[in-house]
Amino acid sequence: MDTLPEDLGEDFFSAYLRTYVERDVRLMLEADDWQQFGRFVQLVAVLSAQEINFSQLGREVGITPQTGKRWLGVLKATFQWFEVPAYHGNTIKKISSKLKGYFADTGLACHLNRISSPKALGGHPMTGSSFETAIASEIRKLMSPLSRKAVVYHWRVHSGGAVDFLLERDGILYPLEVKLTSRPTRKDTKGFKALREHYPQQTIAPGPIISPTEKFEQLTEQDYVVPWDMI
Repeated sequence: MDTLPEDLGEDFFSAYLRTYVERDVRLMLEADDWQQFGRFVQLVAVLSAQEINFSQLGREVGITPQTGKRWLGVLKATFQWFEVPAYHGNTIKKISSKLKGYFADTGLACHLNRISSPKALGGHPMTGSSFETAIASEIRKLMSPLSRKAVVYHWRVHSGGAVDFLLERDGILYPLEVKLTSRPTRKDTKGFKALREHYPQQTIAPGPIISPTEKFEQLTEQDYVVPWDMI
C-alpha cells in the first residue's frame, strides 16, 4: 500500500481495521468471537515473517490452537495473511516443517504495532520482519502474471542453516535471502551453503541476497547482493 501522510495514516488504518473486523469478519465468526478476533489480528501482525506456532497463538489470545488455525484461515480468506510452507526435499526429519506466515499489508501491520511513521520504523524491533514481509509481497506480485508460477517455500534445518525463500520451478531450486543491512558479507551466504550441502544432487541456482544496498555485488562464486529496489 502506498505511504499516507502521517496525520492521515492513523485515521485511515483505524477506520479500515474497524470496518474489517466489525463488518466483514463479523459475518464469518460466531457472535461472541469477533471482538476477540481483533486482538488476534494484532498478535498476528507481530508474528509476521515467523514460523507459525498454533499453540503460542492460542495461549497469547486465550483460544485453542484449533481456533487459532481457523482464524488464520479467515485472515487468508479475506486476503490479510498468506503463508509459505517449509521445503522438505528428501530429509524431512531434519527440516523444520512449520509454515511461515506474512501479513499482507505492511502499512496495516505497522499500524497494529503502533509504528506511526517510516522514521519510527527505523529503530523498531519489527524493522527486519517488516522488510522481509515487504519482499515476500513483492515476490507474490512478480509471480502473479506468470502462467506457470514457481512454488515458494522457506527452508530451515534444525542445526541452524536457513534460507528465507526457496522457489522451485522445473526441478531447479532458486534460493533467496533477505538481509536488512547495507553491507552484506560472505557470512550472510551461510544459508545457501547449508542448502547446497544438504542437497548435493539437486540443481540449485546462484543465491541473491536482497538488501537495502546501493549496487549489485558478487559475494562468492555462486552468490551475490541485489538492491531491494531492483527486484
